[in-house]
Amino acid sequence: MLMSPRRNHPKRRGPKPAEREVAASHETIEEHDEGIYRVRRITGSGSTKPYRCPGCDQIIPMATPHTVAWIEHDVESRRHWHTACWDKRDDRKPKTERTRNAPRY
Repeated sequence: MLMSPRRNHPKRRGPKPAEREVAASHETIEEHDEGIYRVRRITGSGSTKPYRCPGCDQIIPMATPHTVAWIEHDVESRRHWHTACWDKRDDRKPKTERTRNAPRY
């Protein structure tokens, strides 16, 4: 009697590959006045080039942990933020142009 070799196929357990990528990348979904944002925390080792933060208009140097956020269905709105700037962005006042010696009140 001939028998074919046994084939073990492990059962798939755990999240699907797409869900695993989201969990591994520290991606969350946040709701704001402008819409629903996908927010991803980037580690210093994952940051390979400098970016300009739209919150403070300063450079985010290479190898600096920061946050990437974009409106859920609009990948073109993807921006790199300092994590503190992203966390405080709803508290910011509108930008006003002042002369150098103008009072701040």
